[in-house]
Amino acid sequence: MNKVFKVGFGGGCHWCTEAVFMALNGVEKVEQGFIAPKENPTDFSEAVIVHYNAAVISLKDLVAIHLDTHKSTENHSMRNKYRSGIYFFKQADELVLKGIMTDVQQDFKTSLITAVIPFGAFKSSEERFQNYYFNDTEKPFCRTHISPKIKLLKEKYAKHVSAKVQ
Repeated sequence: MNKVFKVGFGGGCHWCTEAVFMALNGVEKVEQGFIAPKENPTDFSEAVIVHYNAAVISLKDLVAIHLDTHKSTENHSMRNKYRSGIYFFKQADELVLKGIMTDVQQDFKTSLITAVIPFGAFKSSEERFQNYYFNDTEKPFCRTHISPKIKLLKEKYAKHVSAKVQ
């Protein structure tokens, strides 16, 4: 029996982030909502909690996919709503994630702004927004903002993409 691990990702719209991770083999569950860091548990921003099977997809691959599917090098005006972060649940994961960030930085021309942050609190988004993309991929928002991310997954990370999005 494989153990399922969890990690939080924030950076862009949680509808987009949820769809990206739901499209991957080895991701068993994605919780869409808002995450606050441990040091400031009332400072929520859009994010997801990804429950994954490390025997199927590695944490490094999840991090690389996250960094490639949002503006991980840009400190734009919407960063309060869309904090670029990777949230860890166990202290031991902090050093692992920081090592992964150092490794994947070489794949980017500019510096990553994505922070490795201790998880503090989670608030689920409204049920009507859950599974936003896969409930209707033809919505204008989905076609404009999420479908290009799914296309990138199919091109760059094809071996990880679930058959349901092929």
